[in-house]
Amino acid sequence: MIQLQRQLEQFRNSQPARTKLPESLWQAAVELARQHGVYPVAHPLRLDYTRLKERLGGPPTVRRKATKPGFVELVAPSCAQLEEYVIEFESGGGSKMRIQWKAAAPPDWATLLQAWRETEG
Repeated sequence: MIQLQRQLEQFRNSQPARTKLPESLWQAAVELARQHGVYPVAHPLRLDYTRLKERLGGPPTVRRKATKPGFVELVAPSCAQLEEYVIEFESGGGSKMRIQWKAAAPPDWATLLQAWRETEG
């Protein structure tokens, strides 16, 4: 690949921009692409990926537009396991509050504490 890279550089430096590559250089690139793949050859050699792929002689690939689904069903878990949470607050004055919470997610204990402190006020 390094040898072909040097040959391409020499050709590009000696020719005006947009000059077509000689068939011998294309054939060398095709042989490398058969061994190593199209992208690993096209990228470092700065060759047109699509043209190199076409020159490999494989059947042309036709890209089809992805069809958008008409309906998407979101299925929730059948039985969400409920956890039990217990929160206990005690103030400096000795008053206490206990909250038992049975849910899939814990309560916002910071907001509960703030509300309790405001009522204790």
